Parts: sequence; C-alpha cells; structure tokens
Amino acid sequence: MQAGMETSVKTLNSFLRGEISAVETYRQAIDKVEATPVRSTLEECLRSHQMRVNVLKNRISMLGGDPATDSGPWGTFAKLVEGSAKVFGEKAAVAALEEGEDHGRNDYKRDIDKLDAESRQIVELQVLPEQERTHQEMSTLKKTV
Repeated sequence: MQAGMETSVKTLNSFLRGEISAVETYRQAIDKVEATPVRSTLEECLRSHQMRVNVLKNRISMLGGDPATDSGPWGTFAKLVEGSAKVFGEKAAVAALEEGEDHGRNDYKRDIDKLDAESRQIVELQVLPEQERTHQEMSTLKKTV
C-alpha cells in the first residue's frame, strides 16, 4: 500500500470508529426512550450512522486496508451517554448525542484533508452531508425536549 493510501486508511478508520461509536450510542439511547417522536428521530439518525459505517468500511477495503471493528476509545463516549440517559433522562441523552454529532462533524472537517482525492470525494458527497443532517436533527431535537 502506498504511503498516501496508508494515511487515508488510518484517517478513514478513525472516522469509522467514530461512526461505530455513534451506532452504539444511538442504540443505547433508543433503548432508554419511550416510543415518541424523539425515538423515531433517534432511529432515523441511527440508520444514517449505520449507512456511514458501511460506506467507510467499503472504502477502507477498496484501499486494501482492514476496517476497524469496534469503537476503540469512542466507546467511552457511548457509555457516558448510556449513563446519562439512565440517570438524567431523555433531555440529557439528546444533549449528549448532539454533542457527539458536533464532535463527529468537527473530526471530519479537521481531518478530511488527510484523505486521497477519491476518499475525500466520498466523504464530502456521502458522509459529511449526512453528518451535517444528523447534527441538525439532534440540535433541533435538543431545543424541543
């Protein structure tokens, strides 16, 4: 694998670990909330993050890399959200999810320049718009719960 591709794989795996953590976190939050509009919004965001996991895994594989299989240090964030949801309820869980969306968006924007041209295009056209959308969903939801 060429040096530039190694950097892309490393960066894409970092993005992937964040997305795996988001999937874990949304699943935990969904388990804690009642069947309300809040839950359906969380389920929609979960599906978006699952799609991003697949896109990133496919790209890493195409580059000859091994896709990450767990959230790594991001798993700590998932556990924090789960604890918040149990103790503080829906509002705290949504606030924590919105913070996670914020962090994910910032990671993409900070590290996108480390990607090869084709990987960057995939992230810009498929992944980042979804990240912006789920961030906006959580931001809006945070104001209504």
